[in-house]
Amino acid sequence: MVHINRFRWLLIIVISIITLGFLEYKGIIWHNSLFAVGYEVKGLDVSHHQGHINWKVVQEEDFKFVYIKATEGQDFIDPKFEYNWGEAKKYGFLTGAYHFFSMSSSGEEQALHFINKVPKQPDHLPPVIDVEIHLEHDPDKVRKELRTLALKMEQEYKKKPILYVTYDTYHAYIKGHLNEFDIWIRDIVKFPTLGSQKWAFWQYSNRGRVNGIDSYVDINVFSGTSEQLTGYHTIDMK
Repeated sequence: MVHINRFRWLLIIVISIITLGFLEYKGIIWHNSLFAVGYEVKGLDVSHHQGHINWKVVQEEDFKFVYIKATEGQDFIDPKFEYNWGEAKKYGFLTGAYHFFSMSSSGEEQALHFINKVPKQPDHLPPVIDVEIHLEHDPDKVRKELRTLALKMEQEYKKKPILYVTYDTYHAYIKGHLNEFDIWIRDIVKFPTLGSQKWAFWQYSNRGRVNGIDSYVDINVFSGTSEQLTGYHTIDMK
């Protein structure tokens, strides 16, 4: 009888683990949500990879801000940018645009490309530079082009850009440098740790399920309050 009870409990545990793993794989639950629960301001980042988004439905969810992919390198424009930008604003989201950084062109060329595409309005969130390049570049050259891009953006939009990083790109190119720019860290496994460096945004899930979006979507939190986010470009997060 004892052996049977142990087997039953073991079977229950195995089935529970498999079930939880399946639910997480499908994005129905996400373990990191436990660590993010204390942050009141949540938001999304989207691109054409999310397909056609029904923003009217999305706005019924509990999200305050949306970052939308605009450009990549010196010539790519996200085909869903204009639609997502207009619809997200229409339904009341705080909106910002992001640029996917490349080492295939100069920071100045990439800045001009972004500026030519993204409107300049005072109620927009600061631009974001997505730094997800491979790790074999010359770090000094990466920092030089990144700083050129960021300063050009800041000059145009009067808001200091944010650097979106993984742990790999942060440690390879950013840590100890470019300290004037706030950090958006990707950590979909645990609560983010950057030593003494504070983060402003945290992507805690890459498999979010949101009504109005048919595919997985990234879910993020902001480290401050709603009021701070609204006036974010004037807030010193460091």
